[in-house]
Amino acid sequence: MDDEKSQHLMARRSLLLLIDFQARLMPVLSGGTEAINSAIWLGGIAQALEIPVWLTEHCPDKLGASAPMTHLLSERTRCFTKRSFSALDAQDFRKALEQSGCDQLVVCGAEAHVCVMQTVLSLCGAGYRVALVADGVASRRPREAALGVARCEAAGASIVSAEMVAYEWLGCADHVLFGDIHRRYLKPRAAEHLTFPGLGE
Repeated sequence: MDDEKSQHLMARRSLLLLIDFQARLMPVLSGGTEAINSAIWLGGIAQALEIPVWLTEHCPDKLGASAPMTHLLSERTRCFTKRSFSALDAQDFRKALEQSGCDQLVVCGAEAHVCVMQTVLSLCGAGYRVALVADGVASRRPREAALGVARCEAAGASIVSAEMVAYEWLGCADHVLFGDIHRRYLKPRAAEHLTFPGLGE
């Protein structure tokens, strides 16, 4: 497979970007719990695969820190504060991204129609390949979130699910970490959504 032409997400080219999952913002979001859970789930897989995990915080003096994400902090995790709605307009973030060697960004965050959307538009405009995790974004109003996701897709972002990302990063069942990641992440997540009519009644 030609890596440069492939439409697949590849672990060695990826960066997981978690936008503004901040303590004072989360309680007012519609779908916020699902978005946080998806982001944390992907963050754990990214760390297992040694994929960088970056966080942004918008005006943390007013919106608080990324409290739900603190356990993801490690030597491969960076946190950037910003005042611009697009993270790419923050000079330290832009410079770090240019130096990262990553050209595929997997994006989760809040709000979907504000900071997430403006960051995705900037990234697409700058030539990065962006995968926006549909179950990893949220806004105060579902309609605003849907419009934000649609705008991102029109700008060139791929709309994906958290599980799609995980399997693309792994690539195949022969991956050295597939068994461990399947046991710790994939199997439990699948079990949460499976129902077997007629059983256990």
